Amino acid sequence: MLKNIFILFLFATLFTACNDQLDKINENPNATEHPLPAYLLTGSEKQGADLYWGSESNFNSSLLFVQQWAKIQYTEPDRYDVSNTDFTSLWNTGYATLITDLNTILNFTDEEANSNYKGVALALRSWVFQLLTDAYGDVPYSEVGQNTTPAYDTQREVYLGLLSDLAEAQSLLSTSGDAIDGDVVYDGDIAKWKKFVNSLRLRIALRIADREPELAEEAIVAATTDDAGLISSNTEIFQFIYTSSPQQNPASAWFETRDDYRISKTLVDKLYELSDPRLPVYAQLPSDETVNEYVGAANGLSTSEANSQGFAKTSKPGTYFLTSESPAVIFSYSEVLFALAEATARGYITGDAEQLYNDAIVASFTQFGITDATVVAAYLAQSLVKYDASNYKKSIGTQKWIAFYGQGLDAFTEWRRLDYPVLIAGPSTVLDGEIPSRFFYPGTEQSLNGISYQAAVANQGTDLLTTKLWFDIE
Repeated sequence: MLKNIFILFLFATLFTACNDQLDKINENPNATEHPLPAYLLTGSEKQGADLYWGSESNFNSSLLFVQQWAKIQYTEPDRYDVSNTDFTSLWNTGYATLITDLNTILNFTDEEANSNYKGVALALRSWVFQLLTDAYGDVPYSEVGQNTTPAYDTQREVYLGLLSDLAEAQSLLSTSGDAIDGDVVYDGDIAKWKKFVNSLRLRIALRIADREPELAEEAIVAATTDDAGLISSNTEIFQFIYTSSPQQNPASAWFETRDDYRISKTLVDKLYELSDPRLPVYAQLPSDETVNEYVGAANGLSTSEANSQGFAKTSKPGTYFLTSESPAVIFSYSEVLFALAEATARGYITGDAEQLYNDAIVASFTQFGITDATVVAAYLAQSLVKYDASNYKKSIGTQKWIAFYGQGLDAFTEWRRLDYPVLIAGPSTVLDGEIPSRFFYPGTEQSLNGISYQAAVANQGTDLLTTKLWFDIE
């Protein structure tokens, strides 16, 4: 009996030792068991910029929907002939990478990450959630990180939750607090982060203005009267600055090996109509030297029709956007001024809406290097540019669409919200003359989070490109 017990004890000891050895073998000595907040912050800023300016969320979808870019070959996305596998990048990167890493910072102890790290993380997380709900509608928000099958919150709940989160972020951020490292956007300047937070509050408040005007007004007054202020110059633009390959701008990397996009004819025609000096910045002259003007490609054509426009006879996007170092602008000073003009027009704050509108256009010009006072004055004096107080949505919507060139996700949202400019679907599109109003949910949601997905569809409407989102009132 004792012999058998000894044999069992020996076997158990050897098995345990074997498991210990296996555990050590399976450990990656180069892995970081306790990531540092600075590294997570740098990664989140870089990956967020890549996502916002990358192909799937930007120039292969939203930039086509708002007719700033067009496809000259492989035109399925420009004809809206897409499926739920074509909109996964924003969802997967947003949740699995960005929100996960930012939640890690927020869950650190105070010794691991000071309150400024957490304020920045909460601001960035709010921005990511804003992109997600703008694109898809109802999305997981309040239960994210708590279980593997989180419920979807309504879009209203998400926007209101984000306004609350941003108020908290503002309270966490302190210019007299501890320094942060790893911030490649504002280089640890907490005063600028506080301005970004208020600017994002202003943006989100306008998202709900047509549905919840009183709540929107309350949030806008809070953001605009906060002592920290708003983004107040082009030197405070929220943007990611790229360097050389392989850390270059996503559009630059794309055009190094491919040639299937052009600036849209819709935008080129509008810029010509307005004698807009941004046209040479936004577009290149065609490579065919016999073509001495900028030529946009039409949206929504079949591949053969698109090809027939001529690769050498149509304009690529401007080199300003296609160099390795081209910045990924995420929040511009121009946008802040347009938002203030709209808030004034709605009666939420006092001010001169027309002057703010003009200032927004000037800020956009300055952003793109156009500073000649004579040129600026001549542009603003045109009847087609002058602010129309009787239809502020048309004036602001049209000029915001132009100023948002390249920022597809937000240009798409503002176009749906303001309903200007009036866009017409291309002749070979597949949605019966409609332009998409949202992204499909990724197909994996139906299989991995089916109950929550079905509840969201029951609340919001069928999972179609043409289903209107809560904020989108015609």
